[in-house]
Amino acid sequence: MKEENTKVQSGAFRKDVFKYALQTNGHEPEYLWNKSPNFAIFRCPQNKKWYAAIMDITQDKIGLDGTNKIDVLNVKCEKELLELLLMQNGFFPAYHMNRDNWITVLLDGSIDKTTIFSLLDMSLELVMPKIKKNKKHN
Repeated sequence: MKEENTKVQSGAFRKDVFKYALQTNGHEPEYLWNKSPNFAIFRCPQNKKWYAAIMDITQDKIGLDGTNKIDVLNVKCEKELLELLLMQNGFFPAYHMNRDNWITVLLDGSIDKTTIFSLLDMSLELVMPKIKKNKKHN
């Protein structure tokens, strides 16, 4: 991980993700768990499938040293890209999701916002209903 002085204030990237989802897709976060009031999900409106989960978890939950709370984002990811991302700082096997299809992104400044927003877009695209082509021949 990067040096401590490059870390952003806790919650800054979380707010940026919320703002991006609302401005780009009109999606508001949903808070589903009373026991975890800072856990939110985003759903594809067409089929109600999740495409992102944003959480504050302790560092040890993703294999880091310590028990301080950190913000993370889970997104669905293509397998080939997932394998490449896991070789980079700031990416981890999915916390509390299927690790074959999801990845956890640290929201502390390790990953730039442009990359985070691209992953959010890709995740939404992966869960959107597929449009069936008309196979009629004229």
